[in-house]
Amino acid sequence: MSMDDSTPEAPEAPEVPEMPAPRVRETPAHSIGGGLALLLGLLGLGGGAALLAVAAASTSTGVKGALIPAGILVLLASFISLRGLNTVAPGEARVVQLFGRYRGTIRQDGLRWVNPFTSRTKISTRVRNHETAVLKVNDAYGNPIELAAVVVWKVQDTAQATFEVDNFVKFVATQTETAVRHIAIEYPYDAHDEDGLSLRGNADEITQKLATELHARVESAGVQIIESRFTHLAYAPEIASAMLQRQQAGAVVAARRQIVEGAVGMVEEALARISERDIVELDEERKAAMVSNLMVVLCGDRAPQPVLNTGTLYQ
Repeated sequence: MSMDDSTPEAPEAPEVPEMPAPRVRETPAHSIGGGLALLLGLLGLGGGAALLAVAAASTSTGVKGALIPAGILVLLASFISLRGLNTVAPGEARVVQLFGRYRGTIRQDGLRWVNPFTSRTKISTRVRNHETAVLKVNDAYGNPIELAAVVVWKVQDTAQATFEVDNFVKFVATQTETAVRHIAIEYPYDAHDEDGLSLRGNADEITQKLATELHARVESAGVQIIESRFTHLAYAPEIASAMLQRQQAGAVVAARRQIVEGAVGMVEEALARISERDIVELDEERKAAMVSNLMVVLCGDRAPQPVLNTGTLYQ
């Protein structure tokens, strides 16, 4: 079996994991402008305080018995009503729940009012980035490599981010590291086959595959992947020196191959021009000697030392 036949081939594409379908999706919560609700709540607090003040100043037992409960009721209703006020900043949202049930999401910024008996969870919808630590893994050929990646993402569905996973920030971090490791073991650092994909030689294609796998992993958590890039890619220190020598040897061989191809073309052109212009007639032996000399001059890595022929062409 030849060396080329025994070389393992990297798979064309990594398997994309199947994540569970989301059980809840984001819907807008019913809310109104908070300005009017704030004004009514403040008026209610003032009115309740005024009723208690009038009851305290009154000498009539009947008036006190009517005004004090009314004042307390107005104060309590106003205080409960004010609890429904929320301030939503740009780039934020509020996930609204009523007794454990999802009632919608407030995305409109400003002062908003909702049912005061609901609970509101603040969640950021701003663009974030996560950079993994430098991971040490084995590539498709078993060579230890080091790599790191940065992922730009944001929350797209607040309901899924809140209810589908325990902590969506940690979930994104863990899934990013898992996807980077999976990509690394599916592809080699440098492909032995010219048509094969490699981490170093096909950065754009590999990055696209990383983004596709990340999207499949975090989509169920309501997260949108905006961009993903490798920030560090190198052989592990224990084999970096040997792999550098291999890359240098490959570069030298490629350069020599190009030099030889160019020298052959120049020799062919020189012989053709000599024959075309009838400068001198050369037999096969002298043509071979001329080709040899020209190849030495053109392909040598040192300056040649000329030898002057003081005799005839054949001496």
